[in-house]
Order: sequence, then C-alpha cells, then structure tokens
Amino acid sequence: MFEKGQYIIYGSSGVCLVADVSIPDSDSMGDGKTLYYTLAPIRDSGRIFIPVTTTKFMRPVISREQAMELIARIPSIRKDEYQPRDHRMLAEHYKQSMGTHDCTDLIQLIKTIYLKNEDLAQRGKKASNTDLQYLKRAEELLHSELSIALEIPFGEVESFIAREIERLNAPVNE
Repeated sequence: MFEKGQYIIYGSSGVCLVADVSIPDSDSMGDGKTLYYTLAPIRDSGRIFIPVTTTKFMRPVISREQAMELIARIPSIRKDEYQPRDHRMLAEHYKQSMGTHDCTDLIQLIKTIYLKNEDLAQRGKKASNTDLQYLKRAEELLHSELSIALEIPFGEVESFIAREIERLNAPVNE
C-alpha cells in the first residue's frame, strides 16, 4: 500500500502524488468501508479517487539512484526495429510500449521515433502525427518521473540528461 505524500505511477495518468489514503464519506462514494487513494496528477489538474485494492497499474516512482543508472544506460538502449507501414499497427505498437510503464521502454520509444523523424527530415519528409503524438507523450511520462526522482524542474530534465551523458562519455584526464 502506498502512503500519503508518496509519488507513484498510476496507469496512463503518469506521476501522481498520493494526496490522501482514507475511507470516503459513504454519501459521496464507496461503501463507507473501503480505503481509497486520492491521487493528484502532477502534470494535470484534478483528483483521482481509486480504491486501494484496484488492479490498475501502480508503482512507486523510481529512486534517484535508479534514475541516474537509467540515464547512464541511455546510450546503450537500442531503438526498436519494428516499423510497420500501417499507422494503426504502429500506434498499437507504441501504445503497448508505453503500457509497460517501464522507463527503459519509454527511452527506447523516444529514441526510435526521434531517429525515425531525423531520417525523414534528412529526406525532406515530415514526421507523422502518430509519431509526434507518441513522442510527446513518452517524453512527458519519462521526464515527469525523472523530474520527481531527481528533484529537478520538469523543464530541466532534458538538459540534465544531455549534460550527464556528456559527462559520462567525456575522456578521462590522466
């Protein structure tokens, strides 16, 4: 069970703060006996009320150490070679990748779409709306989680990653 004040990943909502864990007033919802999480999505407004016994995907946000290890592995994460021509199949594949709620899968998806779009641009072609939509959502999910794990503002995550990869790949002075 998650605790009040903890950051978690909740389904496709991404990072949420557990604002409360309580039994809601039976007049408003529930049976007056079931514990509910009150979740506050960090990138959206509103609240989510969900029984603590839900089967919907939830996990804690990764730790700072896990985030730093993940960033160090980014150069070795390979792009996904699956590229169907049918946009519906591609969208379903992207959706499945995002549905794992795994940061490595998000990085792979981001790299795949970024490299694909870079190749298209070199050939004078535009990226598809499907690619652009999934790229934006994958970056938002990944950057939101890394922002919380690293305790840095959302808007600084991309530059932090770039600096860290550059630092890790810099030649060692002897």
